[in-house]
Amino acid sequence: MDKEIRLVFHNRGLRSYIEVDLCYECPRQDQKGCCAYYSPVFYPSDFVYWLKTKPDLIDYLFSLPHLTVLDASVTLNNVIDGLSYRCRFHSKESGCLLEQHNRESICRHFVCPGISWEKEPSLAHWKTFFDSLNDYEIKLNNQLADILKTQNLSLRNPAQRSEIFALLPAELERLTKDSPAFFSSCPEREEAAIIRPVSYGGEWPL
Repeated sequence: MDKEIRLVFHNRGLRSYIEVDLCYECPRQDQKGCCAYYSPVFYPSDFVYWLKTKPDLIDYLFSLPHLTVLDASVTLNNVIDGLSYRCRFHSKESGCLLEQHNRESICRHFVCPGISWEKEPSLAHWKTFFDSLNDYEIKLNNQLADILKTQNLSLRNPAQRSEIFALLPAELERLTKDSPAFFSSCPEREEAAIIRPVSYGGEWPL
């Protein structure tokens, strides 16, 4: 059946995100939707943001089991849940336990392909924005990873993490001293409504 879907685009620079009202009644109807198919990966820019806004999240993340810790990133591996999986930050009662601006990149930007908002000509500026943001974020995190490597620092070594988290904020600030032009290409907030056919259960694409 056709349904009106409302989206809210938030331009917050590196912490930009997209809200989708359909998530509150996910067509998958399995109480986990896209969170059953993805293990979030946190990068240096995420840690810097957490250090500024909610530093206890870093300790909480490293306290969790089944992490994949690399030199400059941490993957929170999902767990078996029935016939599929579940992200460890996902609750059946309330969805993601992280506020959207605290989530990693994909979890801030992801909109299920059944909505296909990118095909709307009136939203082309946001597609360009988020495509540019993705490239910019990858570039910054690669640069920060290179800085850690040149100083022989790695998140794999718990004894070095305090030094890493003391170093990263100043390095990210230096790298982002000049904001990219696309940051000013979209408003701080924009709402949109689109009509899409919605199917329920496993037929809804993720």
